[in-house]
Amino acid sequence: QVHLVESGGGLVQPGGSLRLSCAASGFTFSSYSMRWYRQVAPGKERQLVASISAVGTTYYADSVRGRFTISRDNAKNTVHLQMNSLKPGDTAVYYCNVPRSGVNYWGQGTQVTVSS
Repeated sequence: QVHLVESGGGLVQPGGSLRLSCAASGFTFSSYSMRWYRQVAPGKERQLVASISAVGTTYYADSVRGRFTISRDNAKNTVHLQMNSLKPGDTAVYYCNVPRSGVNYWGQGTQVTVSS
């Protein structure tokens, strides 16, 4: 079955950087778009942060464009989110997502806190 495991979150000061990773298994990773979402508080809607297609086409939300970079390593079935120039407004739980056969699969999430 599909399994997504995020890692790399933590506490960072404003202006700092973090690199999130999502290890995927249970499907043909190289054939699917991968996405990163974030949720700022329980009960709030998860917002799309970035996505990368199977052929490497990327999309970024306006709020992160120029600061975040999504990438994928098909040999390791892993997608990364490099986050630079972090702001307090980037504080959220970050989730890895893959839409597959009409179903959205999610990881457990990793907390990112940007605070001085």
